[in-house]
Amino acid sequence: MLTKIFGFLTDSNEKVLNKLEPLVEKINSLEDDWGKLSNADLKMKTSEFKTRILNGENLDQILTEAFATVRE
Repeated sequence: MLTKIFGFLTDSNEKVLNKLEPLVEKINSLEDDWGKLSNADLKMKTSEFKTRILNGENLDQILTEAFATVRE
């Protein structure tokens, strides 16, 4: 019975991870560029994201860049 329960959880987690994998790959693809940014440049990204949102972009459009910024 435990195998069924934990097996179900494992399968469920794998599905979520598989769904997120393309997003993680996009975030990782920004590593080289974001790694070159200074701390001040990274801090300015927050203002840039706010401006972009105010200009009509949605959260999904800045998601990968925002996560790359946080990671750095």
